[in-house]
Amino acid sequence: MMKSPKPKAQNPKPAPPLLMLISAPSGGGKTTLCQMLLEAQPDMTRAITCTTRPPRPGEQDGVDYHFFDATEFLKRLQAGNFLEHATVYGNSYGILKSELLGKLREGKDVLLNVDVQGAATIREQAKTEPELHRALVTIFLTPPSVAVLEQRLRKRGADAEAVIQKRLAVARQEISQWKNFDYLLISGDRNEDLRQARAILEAEKLRSARSAAPEI
Repeated sequence: MMKSPKPKAQNPKPAPPLLMLISAPSGGGKTTLCQMLLEAQPDMTRAITCTTRPPRPGEQDGVDYHFFDATEFLKRLQAGNFLEHATVYGNSYGILKSELLGKLREGKDVLLNVDVQGAATIREQAKTEPELHRALVTIFLTPPSVAVLEQRLRKRGADAEAVIQKRLAVARQEISQWKNFDYLLISGDRNEDLRQARAILEAEKLRSARSAAPEI
């Protein structure tokens, strides 16, 4: 009696790439978390921001930033090339749609480190960009209270009292926006923050809306 041939093992279809956006109030720890995520996730890459500020010593165009002069930046802005942009201390910053879409189409998870206002802009833009909408996952990282945030800011010893009070006032407004994000991550230990962020990444990849249908 002939045995039925065993079904050939098939490699599972890789989960589609994600655009993980992390936002936090100033001093909330998002830069540290993003650095740790990039080290822990070899397939994740960061979105490179465009800026009109001059390069600092050691910075490379296309690696640290895309460095544009004011004319080129304005040209791209008027053409609608930026997903999000802002002016900070007289310099312009922006994230190109092509930068994000290009990396997503290469199958790479992309990490975005933006402020609360930038996150709101990107959420709105994603509503009209299907690829971004499918990939976008937003996380709001914050200490458990403004009092803890104040302790962190003072511990850094980098700001004058007036600057600290201004940052705290802005932080209160930013923290009130937490419900607009997919996930709320209450910051504590750095390693625990990383564990939770990676858990979110893994869970999002397993969502049925992002998964290929099993063979029946």
